[in-house]
Amino acid sequence: MSALLPDASTMAPRVDVLFWYMIGLCGFVAVGIFATMIYFALKYRAGSKADRTGKHKQSIGVEVTWTLVPFGMFIAVFIWSLFVFARLHSPPAGAQTVYLVAKQWMWKIQHAGGQREINALHVPLGEPIRLVMISQDVIHSFSVPAFRVKQDVLPGTYTDLWFTPTETGRYSFYCDQYCGLDHSRMIGDVVVMAPADYARWLAKNPAPENVAARGAALFRSRGCSGCHGANASVHAPDLDGLYGRTVHLADGSTVIADDRYIHDSILLPDKQVVAGFAPIMPSFEGQLSEEEILELVAYIKSTTATAHQPPSVGSESTHERH
Repeated sequence: MSALLPDASTMAPRVDVLFWYMIGLCGFVAVGIFATMIYFALKYRAGSKADRTGKHKQSIGVEVTWTLVPFGMFIAVFIWSLFVFARLHSPPAGAQTVYLVAKQWMWKIQHAGGQREINALHVPLGEPIRLVMISQDVIHSFSVPAFRVKQDVLPGTYTDLWFTPTETGRYSFYCDQYCGLDHSRMIGDVVVMAPADYARWLAKNPAPENVAARGAALFRSRGCSGCHGANASVHAPDLDGLYGRTVHLADGSTVIADDRYIHDSILLPDKQVVAGFAPIMPSFEGQLSEEEILELVAYIKSTTATAHQPPSVGSESTHERH
């Protein structure tokens, strides 16, 4: 497929091989079916001397073969595609995180160091990049054809994708989901740079604060620290080191504190109430933009658990501590 579109990421060759195998398999089956149809149409055409005595012939071996062989080939494609899909949705542990907010009709991008871009994404060559994405309004879809990656970007829900660029250059990205009047203008470029050039680009575009630091400032200015801070007098869960921990809920279930859980806890605090705590937290829906929520999530992810904290939130040891 490289003759039609550049292979500019580590996943591109894997997707291309699967794609062309599916094209070849479907073509093989289609040619076989149509060749058989044409053969019988010619053999038994009107006026032909073909034998029409109606002799009945049956071959279990032939019937089993033409049923099981194509079935097995397509099942193999299904299993193969599962491995490719799993790989596409399993970013490496050390992937560089970049935050993306889709909005009619632009892509707002923020690097972990605080650098911001609109309709452009600068990345270093050869390093895995993980995009954490959310929509400010309607459903969008982020697609980079040269990297063979595509992911819907949804309002109120975090989605992500990752890629490792293998060639320097500019590669267009698009919104592949019709999202309104100026949908066709919702485009941009991924700029893949040599590591040294990328370092210079970061130096030329300094940010006063990184994403986590902005989140920390929001945490204080929006009054979150008044309830969740170390010296708060309000009975509220301790958020230090929360990310990735098991949270025990009031309904008896548990949940892992990931990006989505923190996002929902800010906008829908009554949705998953922590065991042992009253549902008194106000909702910040309509008061914070998705960019600000991303910054708050980044701040909470950056905190570390204190020595006296239990490995889970809302457990019995937490109740005793309060």
